[in-house]
Amino acid sequence: MAEAQPQAKHHDNIFRAMKDIRFEDTVSHQCGITMNDSVEARAIADVMEQKNGVRVTYQPALIRIDGDPKLTFKMDEISEALGRPMTPHLFEISTSTHYGRMVMVDDNTVVIFGNLEEALAYEEYAQ
Repeated sequence: MAEAQPQAKHHDNIFRAMKDIRFEDTVSHQCGITMNDSVEARAIADVMEQKNGVRVTYQPALIRIDGDPKLTFKMDEISEALGRPMTPHLFEISTSTHYGRMVMVDDNTVVIFGNLEEALAYEEYAQ
């Protein structure tokens, strides 16, 4: 009897051809990160794709995570998925780039805000 093959997860692709892009004169509250594909990046993506409103896109050499209006990364959740400690500083090293305002709220939480007004509430911590 043939063994059942695991079903591949479906991931939306946020990348579009130029002919399929519609330009609008609006403000977006989207935010996100891009990471080089690595063990750490896959653990982060595995945790985040379980959350509502989060899109994870896998490309051959990178992983992109997008959200609206913010993304909240919990280091304890990522540590559990990774099998070793993840700190906000290691998290930042794992990200190649981000868009939105990245704030280290505490030793367990990094939030990327798409809405600058919401991020400004944490400005006093950045000093």
